[in-house]
Amino acid sequence: MNGKEDEAMRRKRLLFRCTHRGIRELDLILGHFARTELPRLDAKQLDSFEAILDVDDSDLYKWVSGRKRPPPELDSQVMDMILNIKIDKVNN
Repeated sequence: MNGKEDEAMRRKRLLFRCTHRGIRELDLILGHFARTELPRLDAKQLDSFEAILDVDDSDLYKWVSGRKRPPPELDSQVMDMILNIKIDKVNN
């Protein structure tokens, strides 16, 4: 595989992980984010997104529901993008 194929597979894997979390609300929020934003993320942002997806569902749900802020090491541009997509969906 070349670099572009590796990157395409990584994006497909991340999309799958977003839509098969186990908590329906996270599947919807992260799936929507992945379908709309994943193609535009650069390598550093993909790393950040992957780190976010490695977090336990209960913690991640607290963050996207606004109950808690993520820890500093995960409070990134990508996390802000996820939170903004969630807020936009609720407000529209």
